[in-house]
Amino acid sequence: MGKTDSLQGTLDLLVLKILSRRPGLHGYAIMTAIGEMSNDVLRAEEGSLYPALHRMEEAGWITAEWVKKDTGRRARVYEVTAEGKKQLAAEQQRWEDVSSAVNRILRTV
Repeated sequence: MGKTDSLQGTLDLLVLKILSRRPGLHGYAIMTAIGEMSNDVLRAEEGSLYPALHRMEEAGWITAEWVKKDTGRRARVYEVTAEGKKQLAAEQQRWEDVSSAVNRILRTV
């Protein structure tokens, strides 16, 4: 399974978790954090991340704001909302249930 395939179904969970720990990140910083925190096992591509961010913003899970960086460039930064924290808890529980089930199968087959 390639690095891009390994994120299927988990991108929302990863983004919400990262933003809950480090609010105010922009898209590129989120992509970098996913790679760094996973020891480069996982990678989010721009073509997947930015549509996911827009979808999560529309769902009310995150908010976005344009800020001016020290370099003078503008960046869109993201933060998790109260609704996003609820979604994170649900996504995290679902992931724990799925990974537990997979581990049971791996141990018994």
